[in-house]
Amino acid sequence: MVSDDELLAAWRAGDRRAGSTLFGRHYETVRRFFVNKVDTDLEDIIQRTFEACATGQVRFEGRSSFLAYLRGIARHLLLQHWEGRQHRGRDVPIDELSLADLGAGPSSVLARNRADKRLLDALRQIRLADQELLELYYWEGLSGAALAEVLAIPEDTVRSRLRRAKLALKKEYLRLERFAGVPESSDQDLEGWARKLRERLDVVESGG
Repeated sequence: MVSDDELLAAWRAGDRRAGSTLFGRHYETVRRFFVNKVDTDLEDIIQRTFEACATGQVRFEGRSSFLAYLRGIARHLLLQHWEGRQHRGRDVPIDELSLADLGAGPSSVLARNRADKRLLDALRQIRLADQELLELYYWEGLSGAALAEVLAIPEDTVRSRLRRAKLALKKEYLRLERFAGVPESSDQDLEGWARKLRERLDVVESGG
């Protein structure tokens, strides 16, 4: 099979078929990255992510995997997408705010049940940096080393951030459960739901 690096080089040299192959190979990965983090123009921002690869707006030197490079571009465009939502006079990095802070509209994700919706809503209540980290960890199954590569931070930092992000998600999820008047979940339940959510969402999105 032709590697991602080879396809990217061919696409940049004008081979549209190589670009289509690369798009088809990684479309779902990029879509999952954005699906619970933008409330408008989902397909447009996915398209622009791949276009940035083709035009070389962000240089790819082969020092990291193509997927890490692609996710890095997606992250850059996500922060750019929300730049205009930051309130004037509040000098806070975008990824330190939650989607709720940024005034995001309803999620474009169609959850299969109320527990899934609460989890998706809880993710949108925590810092965008934590939401990104947890979705990459749970939905893409990235290891600490892979997360460090995508986020360009030391692996020890990733692991400490991951612990804090899990606690933040748990706190928000329990708050939403109390608001809904349902019994509290155990840590094990929440971890399990988070890991299974990608599979359930994939079924919903495919019309299953």
